[in-house]
Amino acid sequence: MADPDQAWIVGELIRYLEHPSPAHLSTPQRYHRCIVIDSGCKKTARDELSPAATLFHSLADPVRLAIVQRLSCGEARVVDLTGELGLAQSTVSKHLACLRDCRLVDYRPEGRQSFYFIARPELLDLLRAAEHLLEATGEAVALCPVYGVEEPTAQNASQEASE
Repeated sequence: MADPDQAWIVGELIRYLEHPSPAHLSTPQRYHRCIVIDSGCKKTARDELSPAATLFHSLADPVRLAIVQRLSCGEARVVDLTGELGLAQSTVSKHLACLRDCRLVDYRPEGRQSFYFIARPELLDLLRAAEHLLEATGEAVALCPVYGVEEPTAQNASQEASE
């Protein structure tokens, strides 16, 4: 095997067999640009902040956060997630699709099963930083009049019971 092209192909094949990844991960990144959140006093155009806002929006659902939290402990199949989180298969699959579209979660097929995992370790760093921020702000975020946690009222409880 003296041909360098053949050696390269064999090397790539071995790497793929050791660590298979779906084809969509090898596609070029669409949002490969620097987004400076902490730009000091320099004003950043709102549209330049859109990818960061989309990232936070993708994490703004408690079900997706529960899935990420579970996957931080290790790989899981959809059936594992439905059982552990007490959710319908369609709900788990829908939220996994969102997290996969954002390339935060991925899967590896094994036979007829798919094992989901955290694709970007930076996601866990981000969530740890959020925990520290929540700890530092105390109850302020939960009491936010726009996004805070609603206190259950008799009307909310009856609406949820009828659904």
